[in-house]
Amino acid sequence: QVQLVESGGDLVQPGGSLRLSCAASGSIFSINDMGWYRQAPGKQRELVAAITSGSNTKYSDSVKGRFTISRDNARNTVWLQMNNLKPEDTAVYYCNAAVVAGIQRYLEVWGQGTLVTVSS
Repeated sequence: QVQLVESGGDLVQPGGSLRLSCAASGSIFSINDMGWYRQAPGKQRELVAAITSGSNTKYSDSVKGRFTISRDNARNTVWLQMNNLKPEDTAVYYCNAAVVAGIQRYLEVWGQGTLVTVSS
């Protein structure tokens, strides 16, 4: 059993910053890619940022230059630093991890989501 627990969502004014955290726990041998997705009301879930175990990163065009993804492999934790937040960043943010749970045992795990609201 593997769990992802997110934290850090909040109400913030436009131009503000937030830092989301996601910690993985359970039967984990290693974690390959980790990522953050978001889903706004009435919209499909979309990739925000992703990071490999070697810390290669990619971002959606809408957040490039404002958001930074990072991770600590020893702590099975990934963060999303969000700066210069805009109302259109309002969404539930989900953590995702590609977990190696054992020999030839691969799991895709999702967190429960954390709400980010950007509003004045």
